[in-house]
Amino acid sequence: MGLFDFFKKKENNIEEQEALDKSLEKSREGLFSKITKAVVGKSTVDEDVLDELEEILVTSDVGVQTTLKIISRIEARVAEDKYVNTSELNGILRGEIQNLLSENNTNDFRNFEYGDHKPYVIMVVGVNGVGKTTTIGKLAHKLKLAGNKVVLGAADTFRAAAVEQIKLWGERVGVRVVAQPMGSDPASVAFDTLQSAVANGDDVAIIDTAGRLHNKVALMNELTKIKQVMQKVVPGAPHEILLVLDASTGQNAIEQCKQFTQATEVNALALTKLDGTAKGGVVIGISDQFKIPVKYIGVGEGIDHLQLFNKKEFVDSLFK
Repeated sequence: MGLFDFFKKKENNIEEQEALDKSLEKSREGLFSKITKAVVGKSTVDEDVLDELEEILVTSDVGVQTTLKIISRIEARVAEDKYVNTSELNGILRGEIQNLLSENNTNDFRNFEYGDHKPYVIMVVGVNGVGKTTTIGKLAHKLKLAGNKVVLGAADTFRAAAVEQIKLWGERVGVRVVAQPMGSDPASVAFDTLQSAVANGDDVAIIDTAGRLHNKVALMNELTKIKQVMQKVVPGAPHEILLVLDASTGQNAIEQCKQFTQATEVNALALTKLDGTAKGGVVIGISDQFKIPVKYIGVGEGIDHLQLFNKKEFVDSLFK
């Protein structure tokens, strides 16, 4: 790496950290103000403080199961150290959350380069309105910047708006889009996209799918059919089934995660709209409960505001 590249990378890292810090502002302020109120007038972390902390974490959308794990760890720490000052609480809480997330056996992703398969196939799932199409567009942009040839497949053929949105993103970021008329068979679009990707020597193919949850069996059947058809062209596809969730919906995002993980083998998550919510704690709950790696986070509306998720950086920023 040359000196220019080194400084450019450092500058990008600083910009990404600032974007992450800004996106977690509401979550951080909400968490800190509640914790500060809980410990006011207290010198040690006692049972009352732990009860308050439990309520704070649950109401910050960390989730009940994950909250109970965190509280039991802090209780063990208090019992071991005998005396824990309330001023230490933030540091202890940050450390225990980081430990919890690092035990999930999910590695942080380092870059937007997927060299193991060509084309690397990403099937994107999620309900309408969570920022699925926008995430696809931003991901295509990041992948292209990393030197990948990318093609998008507009397989959400039940909504004309979805197909048009994908086409607009394709134009915006300068990647090809494979589409068919509205109402076409989604599996047929996926098939065409992968044939096109293979013929064109593309590195990554991203397939959008319809986000309907009203009938889980129908959803399951449709996603299974799309996968089977894609495997006729690229054995082993899709390599990544990416579930997009809206962080601002809090516990509803956890429910959607349950539904989709029952319908298909989700192996990566994207959490969007972190900048518009005080519910950033949901990332901790989802990461802990489902043991599926959070791969991408949306930290703003800009085209560059999709980041690879880093557990330590995220928790550090939340408690900054």
